[in-house]
Amino acid sequence: MSHLEVAHVGHVLPDGQVLLDDASFRIGEGATAALVGPNGAGKSTLLRLIAGDIQPQEGTVASSGGLGVMRQFIGTGGRGDMKMVRDLLLSVSAARVRAAAARLDAAELTMMERDDEPAQLRYAAALVEWGEAGGYEAEVHWDSCCVAALGTGYEQCRWRDIDTLSGGEQKRLVLESLLRGPDGVLLLDEPDNYLDVPGKRWLEQQLAATPKTVLLVSHDRELLAACAQRIVTVEDRHVWVHGGGFAGYAQARQDRIERLEELRRRWDEEHEKLKELVRTYRQKASYNSDMASRLQAAVTRLDRFEAAGPPELPPRDQNVRMRLRGGRTGKRAVICTALALTGNTQAFDAEIWYGDRIAVLGGNGSGKTTFLRLLAGEEIPHSGAARLGARVVPGLFAQTHTRPDLTGRDVVSILMTEHALLINEAMSALARYELQGCARQEFETLSGGQQARLQILLLELAGCTLLLLDEPTDNLDLPSAEALQQGLESYQGTVLAVTHDRWFARSFERFLIFTPDGSVREATEPVWD
Repeated sequence: MSHLEVAHVGHVLPDGQVLLDDASFRIGEGATAALVGPNGAGKSTLLRLIAGDIQPQEGTVASSGGLGVMRQFIGTGGRGDMKMVRDLLLSVSAARVRAAAARLDAAELTMMERDDEPAQLRYAAALVEWGEAGGYEAEVHWDSCCVAALGTGYEQCRWRDIDTLSGGEQKRLVLESLLRGPDGVLLLDEPDNYLDVPGKRWLEQQLAATPKTVLLVSHDRELLAACAQRIVTVEDRHVWVHGGGFAGYAQARQDRIERLEELRRRWDEEHEKLKELVRTYRQKASYNSDMASRLQAAVTRLDRFEAAGPPELPPRDQNVRMRLRGGRTGKRAVICTALALTGNTQAFDAEIWYGDRIAVLGGNGSGKTTFLRLLAGEEIPHSGAARLGARVVPGLFAQTHTRPDLTGRDVVSILMTEHALLINEAMSALARYELQGCARQEFETLSGGQQARLQILLLELAGCTLLLLDEPTDNLDLPSAEALQQGLESYQGTVLAVTHDRWFARSFERFLIFTPDGSVREATEPVWD
């Protein structure tokens, strides 16, 4: 038996902003539910409350059957203290296994420094504790996960640096561990991010077949349509549940908004009637003392009505307005001649012209991100040549949102410092991206979608003429993704976008396919397999 229940949970941010107010829902045994809502609405915070990372300020969270958690950023880009594949697998293991592994590592380090009797006894005790905690069984489990996700056994890849794995390989490895593991309830924050399309189809099949209770955050409409049996929505501090699948969600949300608007209209009408009644009795009581009791009764009725409060306001739709301008460059924006990315691709030639919209497609680990990083000016091992045309100014959108240059800095200061904006100009730009509410937050405290929108805003302000977008829609909610697509349509420049978003890819004109055998070729239609 496994279930998840959230009851009357409330959460207030340190700046006093109410993020969640009386959030309640229940997911029964074996159900797969999707947690959706605008970027920054509190989805990831709600998952952290359920996972126990932070304690609810109000309300309770309960679950049964064990809880497995996939974070939005699981170790990509060297985040946290995870360095090796073993560390990544340990991060989603039971707390007792993690503790035993830490003691075993410490004992092994002591043995390397001094091989005396106390060190040997400590090491022997750590081995016993590792076995009692289920460490050896965990290694067998990890071996099957590594074979399924990476094509090699645990012993061969346990010490491999996780930065040598693509984001999709990291996600697939963690998903294999959680889906095959003992926990009956899974919290998956953006599990489809970085997965290639075959990987997303695999995930859709696994979620459809698993007996586990699953709560996932995703903005991929095709995955939601295939897997979600109910939709839990977080918007404007409140949580509501659509009991059907994603196909009927848009209509259900519109019906709810209309009901809320009607309830608010009726409340406003009743409120005005009561106030008018009080005004009438107060006027009459001024010259007729017999009306005093009626006035007091009307005032009491109005006070009780106002104390009960108005009904919930309908949620406000987002209005993200991206103004990607670009500029005129040479006719040939990018020229690749016998270019081979070391360890990824064979030599290939490519010409990318000013104004092209090119989607870069291919499996995880095929070199797509490496190609974009090379064009952005990073030192990437390669042979052959990749040259930028005249007046081409590249701007890179980082897939993993790893931006050490922005860490520790609040959002409005980043804009004022990097682009010499006055504070009113910076706030106006943030408002166009629906980021004004987090202007004083530091970059790393933003949600994944807010970080993505800020990165796009920085590209806009930088005046880049070549946009290198690495999975830009992964963390964007639907209104933001649509705004990005509209912004790219009016952009005066060249766009190369790595994407596994099937909907987003359909808006591109040319496709550069990175194949499993290392070859790179062009196509006129998306190729996913």
